[in-house]
Amino acid sequence: MKSLRSTLLASALILPLAAPATFAATPDGVLVVAQNIDDIVAIDPAQAYEFTSGELVTNLYDRLVQYDAADTTTLAAGLASSWDADAEAKTITFTLRDGATFASGNPLTAEDVIYSFGRVIKLNLTPAFILTQLGWTPENIDAMVTGEGDTVTVKYEGDFSPAFVLNVLASRPASIVDSVLVKENAIDGDMGNAWLNENAAGSGPFVLDRYAPAQMIRMRANDTYFNGAPKIDSVIIQHVAEAATQQLLLEQGDVDLARNLTPDQIASLDDDDIKVETFPQAAVHFLSFNQKTESLTNPAVWEAARYLVNYEGMTDTIINGQMETHQAFWPKGFPGSYDETPFTYDPAKAKEILEAAGITEPITVSLDVINAAPFTDMAQSLQASFADAGINFEILPGTGAQVITKYRERTHQAMLLYWGPDFMDPHSNAKAFAYNSDNSDANYAATTTWRNAWAVPDEMNKKTMAALSETDPDTRLDMYRELQKEVQETSPIVIMFQAAYQVAMDEDVTGYVNGATSDFVYYRLVEKD
Repeated sequence: MKSLRSTLLASALILPLAAPATFAATPDGVLVVAQNIDDIVAIDPAQAYEFTSGELVTNLYDRLVQYDAADTTTLAAGLASSWDADAEAKTITFTLRDGATFASGNPLTAEDVIYSFGRVIKLNLTPAFILTQLGWTPENIDAMVTGEGDTVTVKYEGDFSPAFVLNVLASRPASIVDSVLVKENAIDGDMGNAWLNENAAGSGPFVLDRYAPAQMIRMRANDTYFNGAPKIDSVIIQHVAEAATQQLLLEQGDVDLARNLTPDQIASLDDDDIKVETFPQAAVHFLSFNQKTESLTNPAVWEAARYLVNYEGMTDTIINGQMETHQAFWPKGFPGSYDETPFTYDPAKAKEILEAAGITEPITVSLDVINAAPFTDMAQSLQASFADAGINFEILPGTGAQVITKYRERTHQAMLLYWGPDFMDPHSNAKAFAYNSDNSDANYAATTTWRNAWAVPDEMNKKTMAALSETDPDTRLDMYRELQKEVQETSPIVIMFQAAYQVAMDEDVTGYVNGATSDFVYYRLVEKD
């Protein structure tokens, strides 16, 4: 590890904490991360809904079933060693892992699971909607989740596949808390919410030593973790807001990872001791056409548009390292993804499609875009490439709030935006891109289909709901792949790219896992040679 520059750390990292915040070098067995963590509002799993808080919850807590660092694409046993689903009775019965304990030393019991799920529903904070999809309410939750001994039975309402329910139970708010410890720290009926926003009560691979908002997070390895103790002794995540400072600290050897470098900074790294790893992310970026605009309702326009995106030109230049070509609504790296990319930039083919459909050129369309990089650069690329076929974009930049508000009101013509799932199940995006059973203005829906006024064909709506209720897991994933292929070919929503995330780190660091969402950032396999 390279030498410390004490003056740099004194100015960039010094904190008003009792423990010293600077190091002579990053110690053996300690991973030091430079990251902007000021997005955190809450770290209680019943309330946490920010990117960084999601990472923290994943490393401190377990769920009954979960996607693990060893394979983020496979649903695995967590605090439940096994489960039995009865689709007809709409129940899943879990057998709890023998000998599992919380970091406090308290044993895992069925009561902990019952309390954890009931707590999310009764507190009804931001992420509760993920669990309430199962028909759970404050009034019925005590009857919907029951248990005794090492067995917990979960009931749900709705025509859902058990696979869908399991994915809901693998999400962040389904984390299991140490009910004994939380109850000891409850104040004025808050079910421990205030305490859990400063402390942790989990069974995960790490134990929270200290959390100082917008300053630092310090975790130590949980030596009793059921999957084996982490390979690293501890992790210190130091709040460093400025990307330039993160780069400097990494280059000086004062941190092991820099999490928020810009693409320009990544490109400028010239140090044999630093490596960059790229991780696909869940957000898909798309161009969509509002069907309230008459000139955009002909399916030939949608088809031609797929050949007017300069995919390679953008990924090689303006979004290099930030995105990769992906043309389906479910992200690559998630179970059930469809990763074929049949469309390439071909303006001659696009013109043939438009001419065959008898479409008169030119077509002038306003294109709303967030006024920030890389979106404005992407819009300019689309403006240039679509002009080759007589489709002229008038770019309308706005703030994120302005653009999204216009989208929700269905007052745009064309829109350049992105979308990400709320939890790891294909239905989370299928509902957004392949379902719209009521296209009326009064029936507001938080989906790309409704916001683009696309009345999805009845047959596609039926396929979407059939996939949701399919009981065979493999068949279900195949149904979603077929649905993605159909949307890819026939929708007024042109999916173009999937986000990518680049992390710069010391060459001696291995085993860092950064899955497609913030819930899939894992430190337990990290080693420093």
